[in-house]
Parts: sequence; structure tokens; C-alpha cells
Amino acid sequence: MNERFIEEVLSLLPKGPSSFPKESITIALKTALDGKKVYVDTEAKKDLSNDEAMELFLASKSLEGCSNRTLKYYEATLKQALGKIGKNYLLIASSDIRGFLSNFQEKGTAGNTTIDNVRRVVSSFFSWLENEDYISKNPVRKIKKVKIGKKVKETYSDETIEILREHASCLRDIAIIDFLCSTGVRVGEVVKLNKADIDFEKRECIVNGKGNKQRKAYFDAVTKVHLQKYIQKRTDGNEALFVSLLSPYKRLEISGIEIMLRKLGKECGLNKVHPHKFRRTLATKAIDKGMPIEQVQHLLGHSKIDTTLEYAMVDDTNVKLSHKKYLE
Repeated sequence: MNERFIEEVLSLLPKGPSSFPKESITIALKTALDGKKVYVDTEAKKDLSNDEAMELFLASKSLEGCSNRTLKYYEATLKQALGKIGKNYLLIASSDIRGFLSNFQEKGTAGNTTIDNVRRVVSSFFSWLENEDYISKNPVRKIKKVKIGKKVKETYSDETIEILREHASCLRDIAIIDFLCSTGVRVGEVVKLNKADIDFEKRECIVNGKGNKQRKAYFDAVTKVHLQKYIQKRTDGNEALFVSLLSPYKRLEISGIEIMLRKLGKECGLNKVHPHKFRRTLATKAIDKGMPIEQVQHLLGHSKIDTTLEYAMVDDTNVKLSHKKYLE
């Protein structure tokens, strides 16, 4: 193998007169390789185009359990970033990515949260390339997280939830509101549920979370009653827990729940009613009432406890009561 390697090196040398004769180079190579063996890396990665690399990255994310919605967001974000930078991923440096993010920020069309989300997606892509040995180092690693001002996000009061229930036009919508309120599950998890997944006796169900991780979710007695009434009234044969109101009664999608709640909110004079806010409300109530943060983390299906702490907003009323109790 060493002889063959030396021959290949010599074949690459320019033809014609040289200050270093081939004989001298051959002797130098043999001396350097003496006692060593040259191996051919049969698993060496071939250089990919940006599109090929992106396709493989998205396939790996799909295997990890990312939803189609997340995959589409990754694809759109990477196409925009790689297209604007205009280089093959092998040639992209930290300065290229920093420049792209700065230009994005200067346009003023996106907030810091959006820009940092773009940074995270691009970093995830290059981390995958690094782990798969397509590149030696992730160029995004040098770029610091974009600072985001913390906003106290709103939760729903008991009064608001009751107003939504009263204005709901059908049993299905009441059951959806109750289910979101009492379980705190993601809307993407709700639409995957089937009627058979619900254990009414134990008031619990198995949900498939992010990364196809399963966990139990629990609902209260009111939710149980409304769910049973809704299911009993249905005449379709669809196995889905929630379906459209009109024939052919298809499984309800994420957008269907979001549109229903947005429309209901407008009818009630409420701004931006969104399914995710029910989840945040549950987390906040649980912590305010003393549930250990680790249990709240498990209930919500968070892999990191920091995420749970971000969801759980401190109730100002409780802070005021605590101030009176401990400091006045």
C-alpha cells in the first residue's frame, strides 16, 4: 500500500524540470513512511451540494420524530440562509452566518426571537454536518445567542375560560376547550389522539409527544362529561378523537383548532386566543398551587426543566400576597 501511495504522490507532481528530483522525493517519502502503514478511508464522505446536505439533514430530523410542520420550517429557514449566503456549506465561515443574521436584523422585518430561532436552526444543521464528519467544526458555535427581552406572557383567567365555553357553538368545541385546559397537552398532540386512547374510568390518556415520546395526560371530571357527550352524539365512524363538523368528518388538524379558537375569541371580544396559551395557563396554575417543578415538567412532556420554567409565569396576584405575608 505504501508503494502505491508514493506512486500516486509522484504522479501528481508537475512535469518538467524541478528543484527536487523525483528520486529525492521518493527517498524522503519512504523514510517518512518507514514503519508506518497507509490506509485508504473507505468511509470517506463525498462532498455534497447544499440541497443534498439539507435533504439528508431533514431526513435525520424526521427519524428523530420532528413533525411535518417543524420540518417545513427547517427547510424554509435553511433555504433562505444558504441562498442568501451563496456558498457551499464547506466554505461557509462564522463571519458569513453573522453577516446574514445582521442583515436580517437590520431589515427590521423580524424580531430578536425570530432571528434567534433562525440561528438555532442553522446551528442544528451545521452540528449535524459536524457529527456526520462532513465538516470539522460548526461555524455557528462562535455566534452568541441573540438577546431576547423577557416578556410576561398572558394566561387565561377562570372567567375568560368560562366566557369561551359559553360562546362555544357545539359540544365538540366545548370538549376541546376543556381538554386543553385540564391536560395542558400540545395542540399537535391533541389532533393525533383517537377515541380508543381515552381511558374515561381513570380520566387519563396516552399522548405521543415530541420525538415520539409517550406520556400520560390527565383530565378532570368536567372534561370527562363533555368528551363523553360529544363522542356519544357523533354518527361518523372515524377513530379520531376530534373530527370536522361536516361530512366526511375528517380528523381535525392543528389549523382547524387554531381557526376555531381564533374565531371564538373574536366573537367574545378576546384578543389572540390560541391553544398554546391553555398549556401555559396550566403550567402557571400548577406551580402557583405548589406542584413540584419536576412533576410539572413531566406533565407537560418537557425534556429540559428550563423550558418548563419559561412556560410557568409567576402570577402577580400571588407575588403581592407573598409580599404582604413575608415582608409587611
